[in-house]
Amino acid sequence: MSIYNYITIASMVLLTFLILIQTRGADLGAGLGSSGEINTTRRGTDKTIFQITIITAIVFAVSLLLGVIV
Repeated sequence: MSIYNYITIASMVLLTFLILIQTRGADLGAGLGSSGEINTTRRGTDKTIFQITIITAIVFAVSLLLGVIV
């Protein structure tokens, strides 16, 4: 296996985990039903997790493309 395969697998697992720990449209308390807000702004940990998710998705896509090309 090449290095691209390892990077693809690692980024896939990390991306899956990051997507699962995010709550839709609210902060961490909304997962338990304690949020009634419609429009929220990502702050703190939620913003960091969101940004790491985007970076991981880009790494995943690039590693797939490089694995196919090489």
